[in-house]
Amino acid sequence: MTDNADTPSEQALPWWEAKPLTAMNHEEWESLCDHCAKCCLNKLEDEDDGVVYYTDVACDLLSANDCRCSDYANRQWRVPDCVRLTPDNLDDLYWMPPSCAYRLLHEGKPLPYWHHLVSGSKTTVQSEGQSVAGRFVYSKNVNEDEWEERIVEWPLEWLS
Repeated sequence: MTDNADTPSEQALPWWEAKPLTAMNHEEWESLCDHCAKCCLNKLEDEDDGVVYYTDVACDLLSANDCRCSDYANRQWRVPDCVRLTPDNLDDLYWMPPSCAYRLLHEGKPLPYWHHLVSGSKTTVQSEGQSVAGRFVYSKNVNEDEWEERIVEWPLEWLS
């Protein structure tokens, strides 16, 4: 008699580690986002060496209350520079913050303890200081020529 049950190690894996990003349905894919909103911060790229610098200047569509896009369905139309993450473009998104769930899983790394899929609470990302909540200004309030003065390191720092 052959036992077709998964091995204990396969049973212990959470779905987001057991399932490849390319095999996730829309709901699973969207649930990976922890709403830290670090990707919603404007970035500057050095033309000489390609280094990307984060600013504390956020997209005007970012909701300060919950760190979500206030017009997610129309964001690319309203903000042409807004990048839509897909399994196909993750290799090109080297600028995503190191704490990004999509980036972590793409790199074969586990989600941090404060990610809602691990902690069971969607507020952990904010309570652990891993979101942009209370740490940004809207781009409409800052001239683009002042962004260089608003470069910050904290979006790249995180607790794993």
